[in-house]
Amino acid sequence: MKIVVQKVKKCVLYSEGEKYSEIKNGMLVLLGVATTDNEKIAEKIAQKILKLRIFDDENGKTNKNIFDIKGEIMVVSNFTLCSNLKGTNRPDFITAARPEQAEPLYSKVVDILKEEINVATGAFRTYMEIEMVADGPGTYVYEEN
Repeated sequence: MKIVVQKVKKCVLYSEGEKYSEIKNGMLVLLGVATTDNEKIAEKIAQKILKLRIFDDENGKTNKNIFDIKGEIMVVSNFTLCSNLKGTNRPDFITAARPEQAEPLYSKVVDILKEEINVATGAFRTYMEIEMVADGPGTYVYEEN
């Protein structure tokens, strides 16, 4: 499972051209599920997201987590994170999980997060557009396998 986390001041997601979800201050999490992923990995990813200290404290140091800033999280499934570009200019998606495997694991991450904090989501298997106001150079990539 791979995530790309972006600190945001605002994030609005549109599914099939219609406004679907929105958050204010917090993080946008793009989540890719690989064929080798399972529930244990989903649980680890969710805990990592909750514990990430990527927000600035009063001294400008990245010491605060999502709870400290009373933020929100938007989680969006993104199979292209599991693409392979090695040796080619056209991505292959051999290691990306099929929807029937990916959706339950994506939902597991979302459910764990929702037990702790306000979470918005994308619409699984739809065309989505994301409008966001990024909060500085705050983009982080993490992979759990």
